[in-house]
Amino acid sequence: MLQPFLNNEFMRHALYAGVLVSLICAVAGTFVVLRGLAFVGDALAHGVLPGIATALLLGVSGVIGAAAGAAVMMMGVNLVTRKLRLSGDTSVGLLFVGMLALGVMITSRSKSFTGDLTRILFGELLGVRWSQLAWQAAAFVFVGAVAWVCRRPFLLLCVDEGLTESSGFSVKRYHAIMLGLVAVTVVASFQIVGTLLVLGMLIAPSATGALISRRLFTMMVVAAISGSAATYIGLLISYHADLAAGASIVLSAVVIFVVVAAGREVRAALNRRHRNGQDNGQEDELPHQHAHVHI
Repeated sequence: MLQPFLNNEFMRHALYAGVLVSLICAVAGTFVVLRGLAFVGDALAHGVLPGIATALLLGVSGVIGAAAGAAVMMMGVNLVTRKLRLSGDTSVGLLFVGMLALGVMITSRSKSFTGDLTRILFGELLGVRWSQLAWQAAAFVFVGAVAWVCRRPFLLLCVDEGLTESSGFSVKRYHAIMLGLVAVTVVASFQIVGTLLVLGMLIAPSATGALISRRLFTMMVVAAISGSAATYIGLLISYHADLAAGASIVLSAVVIFVVVAAGREVRAALNRRHRNGQDNGQEDELPHQHAHVHI
């Protein structure tokens, strides 16, 4: 249970990186789940592919390319929605498919992209360096600070847009800030778990938190604990069974959600059965009470 992390520095780095990703995704993912932005998060996770591919072709850092791709994706969604009066899902879907196709076309230009494409899609969790850990920590501080400052309008947005406007907050402005927060999370996490798997870390732990709690801060704490536990379990599975680390972590997060959801349903069923039993007992006693009164 502990030997892989005590004897291998790369496993320790992977654990640190996975926990940092869990913390970042817990903050942004809670708003993604409450606001219903899972499709937008998926589009952003895949929309950064052409930016990363272009950056690698030019010899620039993939993080810069991912940031540029996310910015183009966000501006494109806002432009198509505002100018063409299409629904948000339609505009996101169009740009999602277009950006993903463009990324595949760019990567197909060079045979040397085979290894790079694998790292982009599935991450490089077992090759994390200290510089990447520092970048992760800085991203977590930034995401946490923005979420703290904007917590009230963000929470109102998750409840009702009309309530947000009547409370004096601009829906467009804070929705854009929320999307920017998700974009920063994707850019900060894709090097660790990859663009294909980052959505799983955004959704699964936060969905687990939403099942357990109704308070925003508690949801984030539960999501962070769930994501960190999934990181530890997934790395152990990856080490002992020789499986992909990022995929093992995301699958562990989904399994934790399924277990929590099943436990919640079983508990609700037992509570209903207990209440029905009490109601039946009360009904059985009522005739005796009435008979005593009549007598």
